[in-house]
Amino acid sequence: MNIAGKYFKNQLSSDEFRRSFLEEKVKLDIEYKLEELKKDIQTHKSPDELIKKVDSIEQYVMSV
Repeated sequence: MNIAGKYFKNQLSSDEFRRSFLEEKVKLDIEYKLEELKKDIQTHKSPDELIKKVDSIEQYVMSV
């Protein structure tokens, strides 16, 4: 394991760091999913496909 990996593993032992890290990960995941949805809307994907994406985002948000 490299120095950065050891440092990261050490930081994860901190509750505050772990919570902040997970919050940022969730934010980035949602941002990515919304950008995908936006592109699908702009490319005129079918309503069924768009609804599936929205449902997927909703399920993700409810699970965190």
